Amino acid sequence: MSVDTISVAVTESDDRTPLIDAIRDIAVPTGATVVLARVYTKSEFEDTLAELDFDAQPVPDDVARRSESVRELVTALEAVDVPHEVRGAVGEVGSEFVSLADAADADLVFIQGRSRSPTGKALFGSTAQTVLLNATCPVTFVQE
Repeated sequence: MSVDTISVAVTESDDRTPLIDAIRDIAVPTGATVVLARVYTKSEFEDTLAELDFDAQPVPDDVARRSESVRELVTALEAVDVPHEVRGAVGEVGSEFVSLADAADADLVFIQGRSRSPTGKALFGSTAQTVLLNATCPVTFVQE
């Protein structure tokens, strides 16, 4: 299987270093394009718009590009010359991540999850679980 496109489900995690390392490990040697996907719930999107200053009504892609988490990943990818795109969406987070990966024709999806208690480790979060169960390509889960 060749890896031409990697979709990354970008969330607001505390430490994106493990995710950045995992993306680099695959994207650099394969020359894949990385699609950074940032999904907002309707209320998150409205709150974010209220905080940001846009001249006109922005589309989700524009808002995603200004997300701190996306900007951190863009900086890391640019440092190693990995081609990338940014996509944004508004809706149910897990399903929208899957839709964005499908639209990008992704060969691989990365999603990062939070550290959990020993009991919680038996179950993924609902967003990660939705992506793992519904993605049409392999998914790499990276623990925060």
